[in-house]
Amino acid sequence: MWGKSLAAALLGLPLTVGIVGLVALHWPGELTRITLPWLLMSFPIWVAVMSVAFLFKSGLRAWLWMGGATLLCFGLIHVSKMLGWAAELPA
Repeated sequence: MWGKSLAAALLGLPLTVGIVGLVALHWPGELTRITLPWLLMSFPIWVAVMSVAFLFKSGLRAWLWMGGATLLCFGLIHVSKMLGWAAELPA
């Protein structure tokens, strides 16, 4: 139970930020109008992601799947920006 709890607490927020960032970057429309609604959706998504950690059979599986998903999300964000598939907010 401790493994799942730590996975939820320590990997829940980064995974949520990765998911919300990936979806917001690829959502059609003007990025300045899309960002705020997705940021407001981040809390319910965070709660859902933390709850998913308790569905795994062991703490190790929770760490591996959530850690892998976090790395995948941030990797896809960086690759999307590098290839020019996603717009960036103006400075």
